[in-house]
Amino acid sequence: MNALIFPFCGTVLHALGSGALWWPEHALLCVSDLHLGKSERMSRRTGIPAPPYEVQDTLSRLETDLNKTKARQVICLGDSFDDLAAFRALPDDARLWILRLQAGRDWIWIEGNHDPGPIDLGGQHLASFTAGALTFRHIADPGATGEVSGHYHPKVNLKAGSRTISRPAFLKDANRLILPAYGTYTGGLRSDDAALSSLFASDARAILTGPRPTEVPMPQGTATTR
Repeated sequence: MNALIFPFCGTVLHALGSGALWWPEHALLCVSDLHLGKSERMSRRTGIPAPPYEVQDTLSRLETDLNKTKARQVICLGDSFDDLAAFRALPDDARLWILRLQAGRDWIWIEGNHDPGPIDLGGQHLASFTAGALTFRHIADPGATGEVSGHYHPKVNLKAGSRTISRPAFLKDANRLILPAYGTYTGGLRSDDAALSSLFASDARAILTGPRPTEVPMPQGTATTR
């Protein structure tokens, strides 16, 4: 499986190249910021049609990760839908696809800032969830330890000769782990932005997503607090 294995707060986790997090001990797959329905929301707000395929692409990649890992528990770490109207506008085939993915699995929807209310689509809807040493929530709590969160859509820019490579990335230090956005149409926030640098210790690391997940020192700005 295309993954980088790393220790975190007494656990052993796998950062998948897709941006999903796999915890074999609990047969748990975690994904963040699917933003399903973003194209519908963009079209609704601007009046300009957007390509309609992001829901299918995101669910297809999620199905591939579920099949590869044989996950029995799934945590969607908030902003699973681009807003509640986008959720309500999901076509029937997408709803049925999600229900098929949920079948036989313990499925948890963590509420995000884009989807703060309960959704009528199977599974549990929670503000946060704790399993063993880890707590899963949407937005990082600066004082937390053993925390897995999302929200920021982190990415890393690295120089490669005359080129700059930009990749979605997992960010981690001894206390927290922030997942990249999993959704197809999601943008990203550079790891050296103050909003991210302020959350991490100076020795924080980044795991770049892609065909071969790679760990590098986390590029940071000047706002590091620990």
